[in-house]
Amino acid sequence: MLALLTDTMDNQKNRDPVDIFSEYLTLEKGASPHTNKSYTGDIRQFEEFLCGGEKQIGGERLIHATADDVRAFLGSIIDERERSSVSRKLSSLRTFYKFLLRGGYIKINPAVIVSYPKGTTKLVDYLTVDDVFRLIETAGGNSPAEKRDRAILELLYSTGIRVSELVGLNTLDINFEESVLKVSGKGKKERIVPVGSPALLAIKEYSQAKDQKTLKVDDDFSRDALFLNNRGGRLTARSVNRIVKKYILLGSLTLNVSPHKLRHAFATHLLEMGAGLRDIQELLGHESISTTQKYTHVTIDRLMEVYDKAHPRSKRS
Repeated sequence: MLALLTDTMDNQKNRDPVDIFSEYLTLEKGASPHTNKSYTGDIRQFEEFLCGGEKQIGGERLIHATADDVRAFLGSIIDERERSSVSRKLSSLRTFYKFLLRGGYIKINPAVIVSYPKGTTKLVDYLTVDDVFRLIETAGGNSPAEKRDRAILELLYSTGIRVSELVGLNTLDINFEESVLKVSGKGKKERIVPVGSPALLAIKEYSQAKDQKTLKVDDDFSRDALFLNNRGGRLTARSVNRIVKKYILLGSLTLNVSPHKLRHAFATHLLEMGAGLRDIQELLGHESISTTQKYTHVTIDRLMEVYDKAHPRSKRS
């Protein structure tokens, strides 16, 4: 597929390289629309910077950009954005120019020699085990929708899967006998993750309630879906976010919780109970161990807090 796209680049030099890169992300890398939009958005922002703030799409200025241009661009936004966001933009540019280099558009990757901005890593918000249990217990009721919501909360915390992975689940992806779940992650990479008994029970109860309700499934994409909306269509990530917010309000919980923070809680609580980083990396579907290591900062902060409160010699003058 890469050969096909680079061939396209050779034969259509007048095409916008960002458009060709976007096709590469979708066809070769299996990137989601959200990921594709993030990458191309970062590149377009750099292109606008190169054009003096004017939106000039075409790619000519991008082709002739230098490392100094990249540094100047990052320097222009670092004061108004978190360093993690600036680092992501540099990562987008590195990936883009690496693709152009392989396709013969350029001879040197101008972004590869630019260093990532130094600074502290942004820590994830911490949810205790009690916080999560309170949230899940708030979801109750006997209707199919209420049982679905309980199953969603249980599954997010039990497996640590992404919301995009959850809404993509089909009924056949769950193996109740082996207590495992087949997940299609980023880049359509599949992995197997264990599922806890409470989550499996909640899914069974929802499946039974769903079977008893006549649902008009509106398309083939939704026909095999595990989680459905009230119209019979596949549930969306936005709907899952609304469901989580709903139970935050119903339980009068003073927490700013998103579905992704349940993934954070899953990883952090496993670390606190002695699980290894490599094991958690596999469970979360992270390609790099450095992505998983951010959870160690949370547990260290918690340990320091306990130490400062409890140790007789911890007080500092």
